[in-house]
Amino acid sequence: MADKPSVTLPGTVEKVIESPHRRHAGKGGDCQWKGADDLYREIRIENKLVDENGNEVKLKEGASVEVTVEAESAATTIKGNKKN
Repeated sequence: MADKPSVTLPGTVEKVIESPHRRHAGKGGDCQWKGADDLYREIRIENKLVDENGNEVKLKEGASVEVTVEAESAATTIKGNKKN
């Protein structure tokens, strides 16, 4: 089975927004994505990741990150093909 069509964009965590609740990790706010249009450069995610050992970790300001978008092949078309 072939991999799903995808794109991965590099980014940087510009600011970590801390949660007012101690039990929550906060949001990794103001992540800037290289190559994105001005209005779409920022995304907020829960600042809760898992490392290779299964430990919960969180992002630091200035961290280099990547976001990957995947789709099922049936949900895509060949670039330049005007049919759906």
